[in-house]
Amino acid sequence: MIICLAFAVSITQAQERVVENRPYCDLRPFHFGVLIGTHFQDIELQNVGPQMIENEDGTTSEKLITCDHDRWDAGFTVGVLGEARLGNYFAFRLAPAMYFGNKHLSFINHTDHLEDGSPIKVDQDMKMIYVSTAASIIYSAQRFNNHRPYIVAGINPMLNLSGKDNDYIKLKPYDCFLEIGMGCDFYLPFFKLRPELKFSYSLVNTLDKNHVNELKDRNMVMYTNSVVNKTRTKMISLTFYFE
Repeated sequence: MIICLAFAVSITQAQERVVENRPYCDLRPFHFGVLIGTHFQDIELQNVGPQMIENEDGTTSEKLITCDHDRWDAGFTVGVLGEARLGNYFAFRLAPAMYFGNKHLSFINHTDHLEDGSPIKVDQDMKMIYVSTAASIIYSAQRFNNHRPYIVAGINPMLNLSGKDNDYIKLKPYDCFLEIGMGCDFYLPFFKLRPELKFSYSLVNTLDKNHVNELKDRNMVMYTNSVVNKTRTKMISLTFYFE
């Protein structure tokens, strides 16, 4: 790693200076912008294992049902930002945004089987609409020519506007993420473009454990109870900021 760092430094030092675009934009005490991007949502699920289910005739039977988030679907992000300068290298950013995404859950009933002998499988498309207000601290390197790399960290509380009473799994209407990422400022003639890659991990167990009591179809209970008591969302985001 030391060799790679030395190589990167040598390349930077070897670059020639060019005319800087928007040379004073980072000296503003406060500025606004807009953001668009894409993201991928994942969710950690802890399965309960074998469970006892009460049948309609009053008897009980053991069922083994597993639940898994079996694919990654791309979502869409749009929002605005306000950024305050804290010094030559630090800045504070507040970025209200909306996240439109999807989580696809697959439930496999290993106890009951179809006529061909395969286990019964049911799916749930969990449409997600989040309203968020990310608060982040940005540490930027010294600007060189028309680019400036940086790292970012912060928290992102979110309000979940989705969720239906007839879903197998339902999440709570609130969440909060710890976020860390990296990006680079590109100074263009008329604006600053900032691509950013960010990783988010939920700090809250968002499983709505009371949802099972709201189900009208009792055949859904064994699928709802297949997840024991813990769900945490993870997210990878690629965002483009225009400032």
